[in-house]
Amino acid sequence: MVRAGDAVDGTISSLVPHLEAGDIIIDGGNSNYLDSNRRAKGLSEHGILFLGTGVSGGEEGALNGPSIMPGGSHDAWLAVKDIFQTISAKVEDGSPCCDYVGEEGSGHYVKMVHNGIEYGDMQLISEAYFIMKTLLHMDNEQIANTFEEWNKGDLDSYLIEITYQIMRKKDEETGKHVVDLILDSAGQKGTGKWTVESGLNLGAPVTLIAEAVFARVLSSLKDERVLSSKILTGPEINPNINAEELLNDIKDAIYASKIVSYAQGYILMKVAAKEYGWNLNFGGIALMWRGGCIIRSKFLAMIKVAFDNNPELSNLLLDDFFREKINQSQPGWRRVAATAMLNGVPIPAITSALNYYDGFRLEVLPANLIQAQRDFFGAHTFKRIDKSPKEDFHTNWTGRGGTTSSTTYNV
Repeated sequence: MVRAGDAVDGTISSLVPHLEAGDIIIDGGNSNYLDSNRRAKGLSEHGILFLGTGVSGGEEGALNGPSIMPGGSHDAWLAVKDIFQTISAKVEDGSPCCDYVGEEGSGHYVKMVHNGIEYGDMQLISEAYFIMKTLLHMDNEQIANTFEEWNKGDLDSYLIEITYQIMRKKDEETGKHVVDLILDSAGQKGTGKWTVESGLNLGAPVTLIAEAVFARVLSSLKDERVLSSKILTGPEINPNINAEELLNDIKDAIYASKIVSYAQGYILMKVAAKEYGWNLNFGGIALMWRGGCIIRSKFLAMIKVAFDNNPELSNLLLDDFFREKINQSQPGWRRVAATAMLNGVPIPAITSALNYYDGFRLEVLPANLIQAQRDFFGAHTFKRIDKSPKEDFHTNWTGRGGTTSSTTYNV
């Protein structure tokens, strides 16, 4: 478990001369999956077995057992399976939060997606906190009580649990709440960015995770924000907001957005599995995340059920359970988005999730105009709804000519 990057390559290079065929190297750090793909291939040429292993759990996981996500050599997995599953976290029925993920760098890929979802969950919670603080003028104890109550229901999760503990913690030196003394500039170590980059490269719209990453980037512009706060203006906050109704709506908005976040993460893993030839057990991944890791929650058990019911499920939003939950949460979700926007409170993750949902549920989107614009300035061609999907077309937009067909090809 050394720092990702050159240090891992250096460590492997120093080990290889002392190893022989059948020996095992395990990288338990936060390595980039592309590096793990490369290392798995390179070591296999020497007959050395490689496991790129994602580990999540932080300090508590180190003490009580983490979630462990091993990918790479299946023979290596069989050799260490008992060790890994013994030291991993366990859920209520005693099942270990560790199983074989898949080939090459898939273990580190799944850990990367886990971290991206973690970024999204943290951003959603922070947005809920910000609405409570700015629109409802709730104090820290009231906010803590709200999160604690939510943790008894569908939102039961590690991150909600630590949030109400954070809201109550006071500084011994000043007597003030610690959270109020922390500079509002969030750091990051890169795995969220890797998730977004992978989504862009593979054509998977992980929009909520992207917004969570960029929200951290925006928060880091503290000096610029201090300056602009004295220059730029926004709407006056409505003093007549019904607190009880809005709190219920916020809870629904977080839950619905959380469904979208996991749906996007799972789509990304499915696209990656196809791209890299990995055989991923999507229901098993949800079980690995149920305990020990940062995103562990009650919610994950239903993802396992969804894939048990339909192993070929293309999107979690299409599962009966999650579809019904979205339908129940949708009115409050939309009211929160509207209320925040009208009162000038930024909630990029919640609104991004809602935009994704609306984009995914609509049969027709305005992309036809975008294709027309691309064809106008760059002759990029377009498909026609009344013609074969195997044909591309181009229009002379400024002249007298009509639409012409270009090369026909198989798709």
